[in-house]
Amino acid sequence: MHRHPEHTAIAAKVTLQGALLDAVLGVMKIVTGVLSHSTALVADGIHSLSDLLTDALVLIVLRFSGQAPDEDHPWGHARFETVGTVILGSVLIAVAGAMAYDSLHNLLSGETLSIPQWPALLVAALSIVGKEWIFRYTLKVGKEIKSDMIIANAWHSRSDAFSSVVVLIGVAGAMMGWIWLDAVAAVVVALLVGKIGWDLTWDSLRQLVDTGLPPEEVERLKTLVMSVDGVINVHSFKSRSMGSNSLLEMHIQVAPFVSASEGHQIGDNAMLKLLKHNEDIGHIIYHIDTYDDAKLDQKGFFTPLPMRSTIEPDIERFFAQCAVPVKPWRVTLHYRKDLIDLEILLLEEDLQALLNSGTTLKELIAGLRDHLEQPRWFGKVYLGAGQID
Repeated sequence: MHRHPEHTAIAAKVTLQGALLDAVLGVMKIVTGVLSHSTALVADGIHSLSDLLTDALVLIVLRFSGQAPDEDHPWGHARFETVGTVILGSVLIAVAGAMAYDSLHNLLSGETLSIPQWPALLVAALSIVGKEWIFRYTLKVGKEIKSDMIIANAWHSRSDAFSSVVVLIGVAGAMMGWIWLDAVAAVVVALLVGKIGWDLTWDSLRQLVDTGLPPEEVERLKTLVMSVDGVINVHSFKSRSMGSNSLLEMHIQVAPFVSASEGHQIGDNAMLKLLKHNEDIGHIIYHIDTYDDAKLDQKGFFTPLPMRSTIEPDIERFFAQCAVPVKPWRVTLHYRKDLIDLEILLLEEDLQALLNSGTTLKELIAGLRDHLEQPRWFGKVYLGAGQID
């Protein structure tokens, strides 16, 4: 499970474009903010330059998260993207804290605040336009390639656009006489940045600890499985996320008398239906049950029943001792929760020879029951004739 190389190249391209814009805007804001006496614009410039760090982080993570599974990472490298998003969010929180501390210090220090000048308004307006454009472009690409990290980086750009709006209002207010409004705007910018950083970090941490999909999504997926012909029940359903993919595990209950190949076919049909209706599913593990083992005790213990290696020789000994010695052609074991049903086929001529010897079918089944050494596991018996094609 890994990202297509073409998607990685697209993600790297949009990230580099965003990094170039962040560099230009960051330098422009800081220089203009210093020359125009706008604390809010300087803070906004630091925010833009912090985007350069996150852009570099995104590029590094893309290199690793897009790799195919290997011996050390059999599930792929998508977790690198999640870790990268946690780091990205943490950087935003740290930057927000530094910005808020510096702005509050200026606001509460009692020092006379300088009045911002008009170039600060112009640069803030340019920043709004530039960051809103890169946000829309990056978000579009992130959704197309289904990358949570690229989508997160897009919202990082949107936070810069929001902060520039706040700066524009703060600078305009300060120029109109409310000098303190510029510093307040810087604090608001810090809070916006911190909120976005927290949301990114929290969501990614939930993914790292294998938090399941939302309950309504799980129910929708279960409904899809239940709609497959042959599925009686689906239980022990587990889900988690890895990068932009969902990983699913489930037990699918089928009728006790279906063959192993039919049960597997039913499970494959359920898997294909899930994949068809959910492009974000990266891997599905399913287990075929013939009864609802979710009702077992918490440790999952079940009643141990004898295996074929014990049962089949016993059945063969019984038929070898009959009036006409024969050998079963096919023995099928149907395991239930605490019993085993037997389906025994004899060659048509062998069964007819036994019946011609004076033994009835009912007597054969009764004799088999008496012969079996462990009747406690013995359920129903189906005895019939088969024919070789």
